Amino acid sequence: MAVVAVQQFVCFSESNWRNITRPCIPSHSTILLRSSKKNHFSLISCSSSQTPEADTQTAESCVNLGLELFSKGRVKDALTQFESALSLGPNPVEAQAAFYNKACCHAYRGEGKKAADCLRTALREYNLKFGTILNDPDLASFRALPEFKELQEEARLGGEDIGYSFRRDLKLISEVQAPFRGVRRFFYVALSAAAGISLFFTVPRLIRAIIGGDGAPDLLATSGNAAINIGGIVVLVALFFWDNKKEEEQLAQISRDETLSRLPLRLSTNRVVELVQLRNIVRPVILAGKKETVSLAMQRAERFRTELLRRGVLLVPVIWGEGRETKIEKKGFGLQPKAAEALPSIGEDFEKRAQSVTAKSKLKSEIRFKAEVLSPAEWERWIRDQQKSEGVSLGEDVYIILRLDGRVRRSGKGMPDWQQIVQELPPMEAFLSKLER
Repeated sequence: MAVVAVQQFVCFSESNWRNITRPCIPSHSTILLRSSKKNHFSLISCSSSQTPEADTQTAESCVNLGLELFSKGRVKDALTQFESALSLGPNPVEAQAAFYNKACCHAYRGEGKKAADCLRTALREYNLKFGTILNDPDLASFRALPEFKELQEEARLGGEDIGYSFRRDLKLISEVQAPFRGVRRFFYVALSAAAGISLFFTVPRLIRAIIGGDGAPDLLATSGNAAINIGGIVVLVALFFWDNKKEEEQLAQISRDETLSRLPLRLSTNRVVELVQLRNIVRPVILAGKKETVSLAMQRAERFRTELLRRGVLLVPVIWGEGRETKIEKKGFGLQPKAAEALPSIGEDFEKRAQSVTAKSKLKSEIRFKAEVLSPAEWERWIRDQQKSEGVSLGEDVYIILRLDGRVRRSGKGMPDWQQIVQELPPMEAFLSKLER
């Protein structure tokens, strides 16, 4: 749970502590921060010549006390403290911290709607970054709920009310993947305007041609010009809206890819990683379905183990229904504490963080053909969203093959034909594999 409570005279820096801005405080203050790499809380003190009254209850002290209570598993008491902080006239940073941690408490208690309302307020009124919600393993159980999907959809649609920065980031990625969309739209608008101006002058001529008389324009030629202009406007407007629809579909897919990249796995060496850390190293093949079906597919894959490993295949089994039985630890939200410790935050300095956790060469040596999913409810939700986008009936057995860069390569119903996959995927050292990176 990424939080901070501050007093007055706050100056900001872009340090990463769950992607929430860290303050620098010139006045004497004690701040309770959660480490971005370890699952514990620590006290950081800043001092100056000013000395506030120790016994005065403030929004800051309530947030800090709430964090301390939460770390001891006293979630109900922590929730009371966060609510008290909001009633004490908090500044924007304190309010953001109180709403965010209040949401974490509600998520822990399984109160998805209340958690979503708190996060929505923090997003709209206190500039909470949506990436914080995506990154925090403490909110893993919330991300498996329908309320999170609704909140994410609101953020994807963007606007000034909620998650505008999230949509902006998605659009930047979309522009990289489809660089000429803006040029096309410009021509659609420009040509439509030209056709509209031409039609504006053609309509009076058409009326004169219909009326007839001396000097009247030729009716056939004039009506033909009007028809061309009208047809051009209709086609160009239709293309404009079609392009908009394609962009929204692309943004939705990028949003799903972003969610997928943050899903956690446990490797055979017991190391916990996010899927994004395996980019350019493996091609994950997700097998989702009933336990018997997935187990049979895994057994058949063993016959092609050597060739599949040459192609960087990592099997990721997801059994329908396992997510509903996820046990929530007392101090975490879906992931065990050790798992949460191993997950780096995804931010601007992710590459630096990933390298500090483990060298890519060492990580590569720990990958062994199969991995275990953590937070299975999150995995199920993502797979069902993918099924819905592709028109597949929810709950069917499916497989999804990812590219080396983490995007979906292709998917299909049932379980894969391993011999066909061996023929389809190039070896890791091949030139075509380099193009995927």
